[in-house]
Amino acid sequence: MTDMTELPIPEKIAKAKKQMMWFAIASLVMMFAGLTSAYVVSSSRRDWVDIELPSEFFYSTGVILLSSLTLWMAKNLIKKGDKKAAMIFTVVTFVLGTTFVVMQFMGFDSIINMGYRFTGAASNVNASFIYVIVAAHLAHIVAGLIALLVMTIQTLRGKYSKENLLGFELGSIFWHFVDVLWIYLLLFLVFAKDIF
Repeated sequence: MTDMTELPIPEKIAKAKKQMMWFAIASLVMMFAGLTSAYVVSSSRRDWVDIELPSEFFYSTGVILLSSLTLWMAKNLIKKGDKKAAMIFTVVTFVLGTTFVVMQFMGFDSIINMGYRFTGAASNVNASFIYVIVAAHLAHIVAGLIALLVMTIQTLRGKYSKENLLGFELGSIFWHFVDVLWIYLLLFLVFAKDIF
């Protein structure tokens, strides 16, 4: 590990910003670990009802995986100096992220059509947990979309280059995190009832 006192000022700032991003991600991991732990504990309740997840949640997984691929490609294109292609891939990533959000809301609509609500007489503990877990993830996806929008604008302005990639890297780290987080949450919701 490099001693930060040996680094030039811009590299110290970049390293500090990346460390802050990882601390933020660690706190989000703890939050979702708490939610999934509460789900496991609550699943032993007598009023627990198993709910089949809507197909939109599965299809949206493919969309968010594709968005991570397009963002990775955009970053590599910036490193190669192809800013125009990088901008296209960044825009495509933003569109895919937005599509993911739309599909998540379609999934909520499917849960409602199955007769489950977040609260009230048509609710149950499992449905409420699904709403909370997915909505919490969606809030972070929206934050990721804002970051993608800023990255797209900055790419259009020609701000990023092989030598100046920090903002793009930070946005990418967060976007890939919410991608991996969704895969974890979906797998958890699918397999938790069989494991616990």
